[in-house]
Amino acid sequence: MAVFHLSSTKYIMPQNHHLLDNIAIVLVNPKYPENIGSAARAAWNMGITRIIVVANEYPNHERMIKLATHNAAHLIDAMEFHENLGDALQPFSRIIGTTARKGKHRGPGNSPRDIMKIILPLLPKNQIAFLFGAEDRGLTNEDLKYCHFRSAIPTSGFSSLNLAQAVAIHCYEIFHAVIHEQKEISPKPRLATSYEVENMFKYVESSLNQIDFLREKSHDYYMLNIRQFFGRMELQSKETKLIQSICRQLQSPQHNDKK
Repeated sequence: MAVFHLSSTKYIMPQNHHLLDNIAIVLVNPKYPENIGSAARAAWNMGITRIIVVANEYPNHERMIKLATHNAAHLIDAMEFHENLGDALQPFSRIIGTTARKGKHRGPGNSPRDIMKIILPLLPKNQIAFLFGAEDRGLTNEDLKYCHFRSAIPTSGFSSLNLAQAVAIHCYEIFHAVIHEQKEISPKPRLATSYEVENMFKYVESSLNQIDFLREKSHDYYMLNIRQFFGRMELQSKETKLIQSICRQLQSPQHNDKK
């Protein structure tokens, strides 16, 4: 049980706090370095230590540190930086995109608390990433293609939250779930990572192109639905490799000669 003090941000970590090491906060194209610092501070207050930034250039360090304060400055110093989102997400088995925007291609959003019920059984053996988009436009559809779930924070009326607020709410829900609910769930096995799944999709797409299933006008539509279909499955590494092997066989010259 965590013990909080009104005069301090310090707390006694629960015995299963190591599960928080499997959580990463991924900030995609943040506009202001100060918001990265504020997000790091919010994450550190809830025991989450992994911050990843995806952007075209490395953000100003001093401006990040200023809002992180001395408490979370070490998270900024250890921050991972990538120019490509796909590269940043390679180690993760489940990816949650946070978004307030709605659209026919975005799918339904779950509340942060409902999302925690989904990911808790995965935490012991899987790395989980929470994606947060730019302050002015959020995550794009291209960003969301990597995501298995969408998380939307319920609000009353005015729905806009700033980046640090959104990070803080999700980090609190993660921390709360690990403390109060972890003992009640049965752990699930390690799932395929994003790197493994994306490799599988390359083979699937190539095979479908070879049989002319993905016509130019419907290519994105079909691939999105295929991604969503596989995303609902809890694929393990060996299963992605099996699908790749089937696709390779379908594309082999020997197979095509038998047609």
